[in-house]
Amino acid sequence: MSVFDHIEFDEHEHVAFCHDKKTGLKAIIAVHNSYLGPALGGCRMWPYANSDEALNDVLRLSKGMTYKAAMANLNQGGGKAVILGDPRVHKSADMMRAMGRFVESLSGQYISAEDSGMSVADLQIMAEETTHISGTKASYHFAGEEADGNPAPSTAYGVFTGVKASVKYHFGSDLQGKKVAIQGLGHVGYRLAEHLHREGAELFVADIYPEGVNRAKEKLNATIVSPDEILTLDVDVIAPCAMGATVNRQSISTLKAKVIAGAANNQLASEDLGELLKDKGILYAPDYVINAGGIIDIYHQKMLSSNEALKTHLEKIGATLMEVYTRADEQNLATNRVANTIAEEKFKK
Repeated sequence: MSVFDHIEFDEHEHVAFCHDKKTGLKAIIAVHNSYLGPALGGCRMWPYANSDEALNDVLRLSKGMTYKAAMANLNQGGGKAVILGDPRVHKSADMMRAMGRFVESLSGQYISAEDSGMSVADLQIMAEETTHISGTKASYHFAGEEADGNPAPSTAYGVFTGVKASVKYHFGSDLQGKKVAIQGLGHVGYRLAEHLHREGAELFVADIYPEGVNRAKEKLNATIVSPDEILTLDVDVIAPCAMGATVNRQSISTLKAKVIAGAANNQLASEDLGELLKDKGILYAPDYVINAGGIIDIYHQKMLSSNEALKTHLEKIGATLMEVYTRADEQNLATNRVANTIAEEKFKK
């Protein structure tokens, strides 16, 4: 099947493939839209089942970045990169250098940053081969802590402000005593759990790796459940913080939560599921709105800013969600449809 005929192809400007036999690198870069500025998006390394799965992911993720940047009022476009492989097994410094050369081959059309399976150290190695890397160093931290270039703290804080806004809108209350199920306890998911714990939420956590959930049990009094069970719990909020498409027809049929608000990209397996959630009375925080903290962080690191300005920008995520929810109710539309419309008004010519 041609890329142009792919179900997730959405007039993408550029899709590039790379195979470096020497290092084992197999990667794809997708640039969705650059109307507002150069396409920026994380580089993800994941053990995809096959290349079709990887292509599907990078097309969806790059499109989401375009919408995310627009909704966060940033002068940049949307792109993404994926590397096929298990980061705990296959990653090497030579592979990262090869990935840097791949990024450089696009001559600035795509600017890479950190994502799942990658670290600041990996980006620094990539930066030996290309200047088109963000997130290798930083000057600002929303909480005044030492900034190391990792955008995960800002992503988590932005999601936290979005969860608070969503709970306030739907339940008319704060997070005290609210039951929140977090799917995925990685760099963002665990930090989100810390914020929620401090606000008095009761946590239920799941991950395919034991480190994060065990730590959450010990430090945050969280209840560990299996990954297969996490979305079926009788809780107030589900926070997807792992891979995308976990909100699908099968999982929706077993959902008991009344709010879905998490860090994962492309949470809906298809756009029409927004209407199904609306009909079931479930408030959905469009993923690219609530999880924009990472690119907001990177944006501030590239200019003269401050800790306070970064924090203020992150906290606007809650206000943006409130605007989406209000318009959705007024127009009797699904929240993802309303968010799409607002974003497209900004980046489509």
